[in-house]
Amino acid sequence: MPSTRTSPSFADSEYWDRIEKTRAAMEAAGVDTIIVSDPSNMAWLTGYDGWSFYVHQAVILGMEGEPIWWGRGMDAAGALRTVFMQEDNIFGYEDSYVQNPDKHPMEDLSRVIEGYGWDAGRVGVEMDNYYFSAAAYGSLIKGLPKATFVDTTGLVNWQRAIKSPTELTYMRRAADIVQAMHARIAEVAEPGMPKHHLVAEIYHTAIKGVGGHWGDYPAIVPMAPSGLDATAPHLTWDDTPLRTGETTFFEIAGVHRRYHCPQSRTLFFGTMPQKFIDAEHAVTEATAAALEQAKPGNRCEDVANAFNQTLNKLGFVKDSRCGYAIGLSYPPDWGERTMSFRAGDKTVLRPGMTFHFMPALWLDDGGIETTEPIVITETGHELLCKTPSGIVIKS
Repeated sequence: MPSTRTSPSFADSEYWDRIEKTRAAMEAAGVDTIIVSDPSNMAWLTGYDGWSFYVHQAVILGMEGEPIWWGRGMDAAGALRTVFMQEDNIFGYEDSYVQNPDKHPMEDLSRVIEGYGWDAGRVGVEMDNYYFSAAAYGSLIKGLPKATFVDTTGLVNWQRAIKSPTELTYMRRAADIVQAMHARIAEVAEPGMPKHHLVAEIYHTAIKGVGGHWGDYPAIVPMAPSGLDATAPHLTWDDTPLRTGETTFFEIAGVHRRYHCPQSRTLFFGTMPQKFIDAEHAVTEATAAALEQAKPGNRCEDVANAFNQTLNKLGFVKDSRCGYAIGLSYPPDWGERTMSFRAGDKTVLRPGMTFHFMPALWLDDGGIETTEPIVITETGHELLCKTPSGIVIKS
């Protein structure tokens, strides 16, 4: 029985192109089969899209034939609605395996792999991944004693680095959405407005979408700290009112069909202190220097080095990376967990790579985030958003 998909994101041919790339990487890594637990990688290889990553699930890819989707039995219907494969390559385990300390779902997966004759080869697993536990690995070792396990963390992630034309279309739609989100913040935010009311406006704009293109849920909730909370990068929101004399930064993402376009902007009510004026100037100058290096043939570290050298010259220091790869993602992270703009990352930039350029500064009494999603082009780079740069100042 074929898939019953009603709204596929990609043609089957694109999935087969991805599988061909992945199999070449598998051959280079010396593995016969991979167990893919990362839901972003599962979706990229098969189209699977469901909020089921809180239980064990995987895509299994051998060197021939279609991939296999494996997961909780009740989610098999969701697989049939979203993946490109035939029904006989969808396997669901029964519900007594779910959150039961006396048995583990990987016992069932071991039987599936043995049934395909893949139990005696070199099997890749994503060892350093949010969704693959120590207990899962222990169960596989016990269930597949003849297998040799190999760490293939990142193997599929790296195949996702260069986006196809359709992927870039989705990211541009996501860019339109995050641009509208920032415009809505600038329009309605005012001193005294409870923070959660503003975040509700952000969510409404994000999900409503732009230009007839709907908004998907983000892999990370809005980061929206103010004042001293904004000295930290990853605080969210509460019911406190926006205040004059405080910075509030908004690290948010537009999302379409799971493709993310994150962007940050900072809001300030009143007359901005000289410290923040100087910091904004330094970030602007350092960003210009960095993005001059964001072109094919350069390395990730070239972007970071240009940014940090300029920033340091102007009296500021950033000790974290200033960017990372983005694309298709599921919670808890919208990064691809491959390349970063930082010293020592010698990955060569190529057309079609997409990044969140992240020149944030967290000072001792507030934070500034003015970030840009970019795509590397044949001749340089393209800013995916047209959001006005700089700090948004309102009286």
